[in-house]
Amino acid sequence: MRIKKTKFKGLVILNGVRHQDQRGYLRELVIEKLIKKKFKFQITSLSKKNVLRGLHFQIKKPQGKLISVIKGEIFDVAVDLRKNSKTFGKHFSIRLNEKNCTAVFIPPGFAHGFLSLKKENIVCYSCTEYRSPHNERSLKYNDPKLKIQWPSKKPNISKKDKNADNFETLIR
Repeated sequence: MRIKKTKFKGLVILNGVRHQDQRGYLRELVIEKLIKKKFKFQITSLSKKNVLRGLHFQIKKPQGKLISVIKGEIFDVAVDLRKNSKTFGKHFSIRLNEKNCTAVFIPPGFAHGFLSLKKENIVCYSCTEYRSPHNERSLKYNDPKLKIQWPSKKPNISKKDKNADNFETLIR
């Protein structure tokens, strides 16, 4: 497994290894000692094509998230909400899929979301903190201030995400 740094402090890309033969494949998802993080909580999500989840974050006990795609492909986005960061208000995006064996670690202090690109998409999240529903917030995925170029103009989004806050409201 190789780790590649990005211009966002603490946000790294992990290029894994896939061992494949006629029976199928075996893939390493994370090696904690390489990224020096402990994960308390793991979840998976199943999303149909054009489902957009996010941009989500927790205001107290923010989560670091390792995002891996088990099946399908996603357009993954992280927005830096750390007010003292050089990249505050900027976003990072990457395509993750089952074949490229790539994962991304998003440190605490970022909003995170993704758009599902295939018919069926299974995403694994490994989180550094437990889920705290009363501390969860959503940032509007299509806020013009963020300038995110989502690959779909009409994503399928939840009611919660339709009512998300815009960036200017959040930073006040």
